[in-house]
Amino acid sequence: MTQAVFQGTGRRKRSIARVYLSSGKGNILINNRPFEDYLGRPTLATIVRQPLEAIGDIDGYDIKINVMGGGLTGQAGAIRLGIARALLQINEDFRTPLRQAGFLTRDARKVERKKYGQPGARKRYQYSKR
Repeated sequence: MTQAVFQGTGRRKRSIARVYLSSGKGNILINNRPFEDYLGRPTLATIVRQPLEAIGDIDGYDIKINVMGGGLTGQAGAIRLGIARALLQINEDFRTPLRQAGFLTRDARKVERKKYGQPGARKRYQYSKR
């Protein structure tokens, strides 16, 4: 008998995460590594666990994640969105707590491009009146 696997995709900045959720004991693997080892910082591990804490079932699902692009913070945000979207496929009743916590909204902020005639996106060269 095969186990049902639910899929969710999350994006943040330049990161894309494909999340595969199945019932289990709470194991979370990111690119075939334990998530604490992959992310490094405890704050990023907390971000990944937030959707599960919002529904009140931290150890009920095994999660396998493939993530690429961007940095660790962007990847953690993409994973959080992917987990929230996969949880919606399991049970539509999770929508209310996930929506109230803000985990179903894609963070559309990206790096602003550098403009010509300036050293950065918004920074200007020093102006000298005299």
